[in-house]
Amino acid sequence: MSRVLKAAAAVAAAGAACFGWGLIERSLFTVRRVELDVLPSGSPDLKVLHVSDFHLLARHRLKQEFISSLAGLGPDLVVNTGDNISQAAAVEPLMAALEPLRGVPGVFVFGSNDYYAPHFRNPLRYLTHGPSSSDGERTRRELPFEELAQRFEGLGWTNITQGRAVLDVAGHRVAFRGTDDAHLDRDDYLAVGGPPDEQAFLNIGVTHAPYLRLLDAMTADGMDLIFAGHTHGGQVCVPGYGALITNCDLEPERVKGLSTHTSGGKTAHLHVSAGLGTSPYAPYRFACRPEVTLLTLRSA
Repeated sequence: MSRVLKAAAAVAAAGAACFGWGLIERSLFTVRRVELDVLPSGSPDLKVLHVSDFHLLARHRLKQEFISSLAGLGPDLVVNTGDNISQAAAVEPLMAALEPLRGVPGVFVFGSNDYYAPHFRNPLRYLTHGPSSSDGERTRRELPFEELAQRFEGLGWTNITQGRAVLDVAGHRVAFRGTDDAHLDRDDYLAVGGPPDEQAFLNIGVTHAPYLRLLDAMTADGMDLIFAGHTHGGQVCVPGYGALITNCDLEPERVKGLSTHTSGGKTAHLHVSAGLGTSPYAPYRFACRPEVTLLTLRSA
């Protein structure tokens, strides 16, 4: 065999091995644990469970079992940043998996795959064309998002998709504001914006896709902490380098985990979840395990 053929065979074998590992890694569900000094001096710790991007199908039994186990983390608050389901049939299994979290205070916003079922896109377009377009979303097959919202509210969670709310979390006043999905251009920050709640223990902004226009506005308005999902952490990453894309205008260096954002002379903490799932048309992850995050908020 010529050197060229040997090299081609080696590249093909490496590619097949990487793809095979990506199919395995998509099910290596992980709990990330993060500590953040953000609370007023002398405050007791608060445990926040950030979940995002389940992209659940009814057949995802291992994922459902993992979600069911999350109540064992003992969170004081759940923040859900959307893209929960990939088919209507997943609503019942999802609610069964979330049942152990019933009664834990929570807030949620929706993403595109709460409104519409996913459809095939060439993954290479993300590299060559940037963020996936929202064009044609309204012609796609709708998902039962209104039912899903009602079911989440039945758990005791508050819908802040284009809304504001104040919750009692472990005996403390926590103020929230949330937007609809910026990736679909459904966001209207002016409708929920404005000064922070000065009486609140903590002011939190929540959105699905971390577009800079929302991060800028929430930070300038004085949010202490912002939660988002959508990016899948890049989903396919380069070991030792990281993500290549974010599927929005956030830079890859902040594609997942904790960072800070500065706007209007103010700085907020930002947490982006790499999420727990994938599109059914791209069911793999590489160097980017599916995750939820337990953030322990501590006294500054």
